[in-house]
Amino acid sequence: MKKTRAAAIVFLMLMGCACLLAGYLAPASYAEQFREIPNASCSRQHWLGTDDLGRDRLSRVLYGTRVSLLLAPAAALLTTLLAGVIGGAAGFLGGWLEEAVKAAIDLVLSMPWLFLLITVRALLPLNVPPLTSVTITFALLGCLGWAGAARVVDADAKALAHSEMALLARASGSGGMRLLWRHILPNLKPVLQAQFWVSIPVFILAEANLSLLGLGVAEPLPSWGSLLRELENYSALTAQPVQWIPLALLVLTVGSFQLALNREEDWA
Repeated sequence: MKKTRAAAIVFLMLMGCACLLAGYLAPASYAEQFREIPNASCSRQHWLGTDDLGRDRLSRVLYGTRVSLLLAPAAALLTTLLAGVIGGAAGFLGGWLEEAVKAAIDLVLSMPWLFLLITVRALLPLNVPPLTSVTITFALLGCLGWAGAARVVDADAKALAHSEMALLARASGSGGMRLLWRHILPNLKPVLQAQFWVSIPVFILAEANLSLLGLGVAEPLPSWGSLLRELENYSALTAQPVQWIPLALLVLTVGSFQLALNREEDWA
């Protein structure tokens, strides 16, 4: 288990390097079209060939990896912040605020999350510039994914607020916001960190689903989801199996996150 987890971490580090160095590793721009050679096979100039518009596949895979791997942590960070603020305040203050937050959490969690995500995104403008679509997708994922994490934070914050540590802090004169900022929130940091890392693979898959349906990152900016749309053409897949690479990277990355987050190393 230790070796498997180490291999997963190494793979994620390599993917992170490829993400950050996409501008240096890509042989061409992700939007540049080589109109004379659409659907070209692998060659020295185009290692993974070109797509039906003549764009270099390797460049689009590298830039798509950058978009997906940067978008998911950004959305996870926003979700973690919202969960920390909403769940932390509800657990610490209790009363009607906690009841209202729990009702909102139950309402959000009772809805099919993916369908809710697709519905809300479909209500927003679709014909927008690529960078605007990235911002919309990032904000949408972050704002709709807070409920599950907020429930965990709420329970931990409530336990901390009634712990002996909080009782001693109140006895020494700490109360209100001072107690929250100096004693409760620092002890919630491990929970928030865990929620952040767990959310990343979820948002990678969510972005892929949105872009696969044409509701995520807008063309010509690539992402794993938009690259997966090429898998709809079975005849092209049999002629150019390299089109499976984005799917393979998606599966390996999500699986590596699961292995890297698994700390049951005593099984080895």
